[in-house]
Amino acid sequence: MDQQLWEKCKEFHGHECGGLMIGFRAALYARELLQLQRAEDEEIVCVTENDACGVDAIQVVLGCTAGKGNLLFHMRGKQAFSFYDRASGKSVRLVLKDLPEGISRGESLEYYRNCPAEEMFDSKPVNVTLPEPARIFASFKCEKCGETTGSNWIRMLGDRKVCLDCWRSYDRFNV
Repeated sequence: MDQQLWEKCKEFHGHECGGLMIGFRAALYARELLQLQRAEDEEIVCVTENDACGVDAIQVVLGCTAGKGNLLFHMRGKQAFSFYDRASGKSVRLVLKDLPEGISRGESLEYYRNCPAEEMFDSKPVNVTLPEPARIFASFKCEKCGETTGSNWIRMLGDRKVCLDCWRSYDRFNV
């Protein structure tokens, strides 16, 4: 295990826990399976099916972040992560296996630290199509509240451009 990289993950996350170790090991395993380096831009994409501790380790290890648009949340409540390499076209979905009988949640950190990756995760084909690269949208000022928002989130309210917070959908049945 790369102790220096683990220390960076702990520092970023704020503490050491089994959940952080899950993401750390998933990122390292994906790096191995897909021959990945740390992303400088959007060349590596992670679609996570949870918003738990492990996502922080994926950010540190692989450089996938929400701000760059290469960390996306497809919330399913599963400890599952799909990794994509845009350059090679390779991808893998890693799904955490159940803890063996008799291992408590408190003991999970040590188990995950020492468990071989192929015993820890099921490696499966991805089930979400590779998302397109992040787009940059023109900005508009909402003509109701005055706040600026991206054009993709502007709606017409009469003849005024308004943000989603100011827009009221038209539905004659749920007034």
